[in-house]
Formats: sequence, structure tokens, C-alpha cells
Amino acid sequence: MLGDMVTGRSRPSDAGIRYLSTLSFSDEWLERLRQVAPGAVIHQQPARRVEDIDPSVWAEIDVLHTGAVVPDPSLAPRLRWIQLDTAGTDHLVTHPIWATEVAITTIGGVSPRPMAEYVAMMVLAQSHHLVALLDGQKRREWPSSAERWTHYVPRAVSGTTMGIVGFGRIGSEIGRVARSLGIRVIGVTRSEPVGTTDNEVVNAAHILDVAPRCDWLVVVTPLTTETRGLISAEVLAALPHGAVIINVSRGGVVDELALLDALNGGRLAGAVLDVFDEEPLGAGNPLWSHPRVIVTPHVSGFAPHYEEAVLELVSDNLKRFVTGETLRNLVDRSRGY
Repeated sequence: MLGDMVTGRSRPSDAGIRYLSTLSFSDEWLERLRQVAPGAVIHQQPARRVEDIDPSVWAEIDVLHTGAVVPDPSLAPRLRWIQLDTAGTDHLVTHPIWATEVAITTIGGVSPRPMAEYVAMMVLAQSHHLVALLDGQKRREWPSSAERWTHYVPRAVSGTTMGIVGFGRIGSEIGRVARSLGIRVIGVTRSEPVGTTDNEVVNAAHILDVAPRCDWLVVVTPLTTETRGLISAEVLAALPHGAVIINVSRGGVVDELALLDALNGGRLAGAVLDVFDEEPLGAGNPLWSHPRVIVTPHVSGFAPHYEEAVLELVSDNLKRFVTGETLRNLVDRSRGY
């Protein structure tokens, strides 16, 4: 059984399985899961903390669907599989559950297309001075002809180069969309890229060699012990003058203090930040009001029909769990994601 748990397998039966969601889904959503595993007991109890759920409930569950409400292993001795409602696992690597053989899966793969569209939107917004244009609209100011030509001629997009740090499913899709805009793509990765690729792909160990070539640096790598602080002051200093950084991964990958220094020093043309070291971003954080920064509240992964896509993934994983098949998006603890 222990070997099966490591690979994300289970007994070929749903009889007696107790499945708990700490999230809030519709009755229709839960019914779809019951159709996949008719013998399982599937219920939800929305919670923000482990203490919000009675210990007697934790003691009985086999499967947990949650964002970050994860009990100590001693509270849930029957737990065999955690389906995270997140693409990242950085919030679990220091949790005691990480050292157990409980299978952990993510919802990775739900959002590549909308995240690629988000990056494309922000590339075009930076190129065409969207923030300055919207500020002018708020002030009801119509600049003179000279001012318009001075301030609003777009920067080039076609013919520029984008480095994408993290070249898995999301990074590859960002690259595909970027190429449609005429952007050259360099994938920066610690592992093999997903599928076949016509892009240049470089190992992350050589990021300092890649940085000077990047007009756009897009960060989409998972946050692990190896990637924390990867986009350091040294990497930022290696970017060409006028480069733009876009972070849609996790805040800890980018050194925020070094980024502020690079922005204040005038080397970087701008930064688009959807993720931060601390979320929500504190009201006093200087990133909110920085003239070269676009702040968004961790929304780049939001997708149309998001709940349906998650349901398809989760229900398929539940089916795999009860039939003993390998789970989709099974976390590799050795890599940290």
C-alpha cells in the first residue's frame, strides 16, 4: 500500500471513501463527483483554518480537496490523497504532510491560455503606454500634438525578445502567443520543456547569460527552494536598459527590494506584478504607487469556465483514485512541485 500511495494509486474501490472539500462548491458540482464514485461519501465544509473542522471529521477522511487547509498527519491518519485547488505547492513544502506518503495533486494546466493572454495584454499595455493614456483620460487632458508624439509613440513589440523563466505548460503557451506578436522567445527552465518546441531553450543555470538579451522577462516558474530569489539584483542588473519584467508565478521568485531599486534607478522601463511576497499586498507598499509598476491582485490565472475545468480535472482524478490509476498532476516532492 505504501508503494501505491507514493505513485498516487489506491485500492480499486470507492466503497467507504470519505471525500472532504474545505471549499464551497455547488450541489451540482458535488453531484458530479458522486456520479464518478457512487460508493464514496462526498461532502464539503468550507473552512479557513484546520481548527474550523472538528477533529472527528479529520480522523475519518481519505481524500481532501483544499486550497491551504491541511491538517497535521496525526489528525488525519486515513488521509491518502490531497487535491489542491492551487497550481503551486510552495505553501506545503514546510508542512508535516510533505514528509508523508500522502499523494498530492494540483490543478496545474487549467490556466495556460488565460495566463498567456494576460502576458500578451500587459506587453501591449506597456508598449502602448496604456497607464499614461488612462491617467490622461481621468484628468480629461488632451495633450498637444508635440506631447502626443513625445510621450505616446509605442515601443516596438515585433522583433523584440522575451525570456520566459519556467517553460512548462504555461510558459510554453506564453511563448506561443508571444511568437504570434513577432516576439523571439527564449525558454529558461530547469527541466525539459513541454512537448516539441521551435524556441531557444536554455538551462536556468545560465540565466545571467540570457538576461542581457531580454526586452521582456516573464517569470512563471514554481516557487521552490531553488527558485526563491532567482530573479535577483544581479539578474535585474543584467537586463538591458528599458526592459520590462512580468511576474505571474509567485512573489518569492523575484527579489522585490532589488526590483524597486532597479525601477527607481531607471534601468527598467516597467514591471507588471500579479504576485507578491505577501498577499494581500500591504496598503503602504511602494509598489502600489510606483509610476512604472502595474499591480494586479493575483488574477492572471483566472479563466472563463474555470470551475468547470477544475471539476473535469478533479472528477477525473477521483475516478483514477478509486480505480488505482496514476493521478494527474501528481506532485514530485523532489522537485517541489
